[in-house]
Amino acid sequence: MADNLFSLKISVPEGEKAESVAKGTKFIDIAPKYQEYYKFRIIGAVFNNEFCDLSKEIPGEGKVEFFTMENRDGYLFYLRSIFFVMIKAAKEIFPHAVLHIEYSIGNGYYCWFEGLEWLEAGDVERISARMREIIDADIPFVRQNVTTEQAIEEFRKQDLLDKVSLFKIRTQPRTNIYWLGSTVGYFSGYLLPSTSYCSKFHLMHYKNGIVLIIPTQSDPDTVPAFQDSPKYFDIIQEHSEWLDILELDTCAKLNDWIRRGFSQKIILLCEALHEKKLSKIADEIYRRRRMVRIVSIAGPSSSGKTTTANRLCVQLRVNGIRPFLISLDDYFIDRDKTPKDEKGEHDFESLAAINIELFNKNLNDLMAGKAVTLPRYDFKTGKSCSDGKTIVLPENGVLVIEGIHGLNPNLYADVPKYNVYKIYVSALTALNIDNHNRIPTTDGRLIRRMVRDFQYRGHSPVDTLKRWASVRSGEDKNIFPYQENADAMFNSTFVCEFSILKKYAEPLLRQVPTDIPEYREAKRLLKFLSFFEEMDDSTLPPNSILREFVGDSIFRW
Repeated sequence: MADNLFSLKISVPEGEKAESVAKGTKFIDIAPKYQEYYKFRIIGAVFNNEFCDLSKEIPGEGKVEFFTMENRDGYLFYLRSIFFVMIKAAKEIFPHAVLHIEYSIGNGYYCWFEGLEWLEAGDVERISARMREIIDADIPFVRQNVTTEQAIEEFRKQDLLDKVSLFKIRTQPRTNIYWLGSTVGYFSGYLLPSTSYCSKFHLMHYKNGIVLIIPTQSDPDTVPAFQDSPKYFDIIQEHSEWLDILELDTCAKLNDWIRRGFSQKIILLCEALHEKKLSKIADEIYRRRRMVRIVSIAGPSSSGKTTTANRLCVQLRVNGIRPFLISLDDYFIDRDKTPKDEKGEHDFESLAAINIELFNKNLNDLMAGKAVTLPRYDFKTGKSCSDGKTIVLPENGVLVIEGIHGLNPNLYADVPKYNVYKIYVSALTALNIDNHNRIPTTDGRLIRRMVRDFQYRGHSPVDTLKRWASVRSGEDKNIFPYQENADAMFNSTFVCEFSILKKYAEPLLRQVPTDIPEYREAKRLLKFLSFFEEMDDSTLPPNSILREFVGDSIFRW
């Protein structure tokens, strides 16, 4: 091959194509040639198992794979880019206010303005209109590699003091910043080539803030209607306000507390908050004690359901209520009768995998004062056994049931609704990297699960990363649609958990081989954890939520 030509292998859905390109060719130059193989617009590339934005020059010979917004990483490319457009538009309209990009709410993303007492619906329309103008102008997102000192100076010029604080502790000598016209920004990932690539969005006024809605991975051409989750919003907003009071709403502020020797104080505050919330829930159950006989706890993977259930049982005992823990897993039907998913694998996350008839009969018998021998599921043989423990529910007793279907009304088909008190548990962090880089709650749960799976289940980090998409799909089907059915929500997040989990997770992520697809996710998570100061976990109490993942918990499961 001539010195000025590169030989490439282009991976497309139908197979692999050979391509020769001249030195200096960008990925965006050859993407149109392969667009016919994709249903939706190509928006990013993978080169030799590394993400690249389309504006990047092809660095040499290797393998190229394009992706669209149907890919999760394509979705993140799009999301970061439309955030940057919104940041620029908001700064132009409200130059003296600071936009905070916060957490997901329903199928949108909630944002608010610091320094703006009240936001009107007309203000949101102005921002939306300006975003449309920026998108129609097709302005390129320009990526620039600079020294960390240069990045800090550019952030200081534009009063991005949150980023100045964040990068002052960065050990890396260089970093990548982005420009959108004269507006500088930092994002923990790549962007699209230009603003015209992110033309589909909807901006709406919501609770004195903004909700941004973009297309879904399953339908990148359509902006869906907003799906509100008011209970979810209230619980995470409460946590956000708590962080604001403590001045711990960004990574830089948390790191400052740790460096000043306040680690123990942070742990005590987090534990006190958890205990206060569980005590409040236990008090509410006590007030309904004449009706509530079942406490049903559900939540997504690694949300801390087991520890939450055990700690709630302690609080119930304080109130004179006798709790009996039951695992919904013991009501699995025999493995050979378990339904299968679209891949032909056993779908243990389907409600049809539960013996609902036996479950409801046992519950009604227990509430009637009868002795019941509970089933026991043998995970080794895949069989339901009838030799579980025999219990009688006393007059002051409640059944505490933990399982992913706990909020699904079909689970308790034959039990009166007033007998069931439902609790949704999840790690809903309101902590952000900075004002414009949010921390998805799924990242926290993934890191928790990886640490726990390695320590207690013998699963490698690669196993966890491979399985995660399937886990998330099951949550989307079986948990999230029912979260608003909850009578109470418990936020199990720990403001300093990334600093604590860092020393456990980083060595695992570094084990992921560089030549497999999971490496890209491992690299992203390593970069994410690099923003956090490491924190000692020796002072975590034995009943802490985090002990469920790092070990030495007083509870057994």
